[in-house]
Amino acid sequence: ETFYSCTLCQSFAPNHVCIVSPERPGLCGAYSWLDCRAAFEITPSGPNQPISKGNCVESTVGQWDRINAFVLKGSGGNIERMSQYSMIVDPMTSCGCFECIAAVLPSTGGIMIVNREYAEMTPCGMKFSTLAGTVGGGQQTPGFIGHSKHYIGSRKFIAAEGGIRRIVWMPTILKEEVKDVFIRRAEELELGGHDFLAKIADETTATTEEEVLEFITKNNHPVIALEPMF
Repeated sequence: ETFYSCTLCQSFAPNHVCIVSPERPGLCGAYSWLDCRAAFEITPSGPNQPISKGNCVESTVGQWDRINAFVLKGSGGNIERMSQYSMIVDPMTSCGCFECIAAVLPSTGGIMIVNREYAEMTPCGMKFSTLAGTVGGGQQTPGFIGHSKHYIGSRKFIAAEGGIRRIVWMPTILKEEVKDVFIRRAEELELGGHDFLAKIADETTATTEEEVLEFITKNNHPVIALEPMF
């Protein structure tokens, strides 16, 4: 019933407040819910503050009244609402320290994820560095979120939009890094584990949105059966 805040990055992203839950670690990848709890116990006046969720405002996207109130105050009145489970409806803001960026690829009905280490062009037409300028700085940008690598394997990863079923492209280096936890999660969802991972395009099979659509259609990716994200 308690989440934690993290405001370590407000010196360069004043509007940004990370809301850390057991299923959603800090977007930098350095702070889990347990880390924040321990940090608060050590430094009660520090950047990691406990927040009682309060009453549920919208269960599908993950909004609670006390979380929204904290975000409104913590962002200097700039962000009124924040969804824990959605990248479309009131998504969480980002500073600039995220390990990954997820972005909607509209024609595919899915999303791509690119990690900071991947410096090449992505199917959305932007490199990580350009995307970071669009997503970071405490902005709320529907269709884009910064997040940690660990969050990809979370049961709550963009749960409002269908979770990992929406992932249609990741660089090979990222696919390899998250492979074990990703396969376990895919098996839990009866998506086929290794088979599902193989249905996700990467830079060796697709470098444009059109090529991603062609690849996922050919491989019968489960996103094809889902409703459009917008």
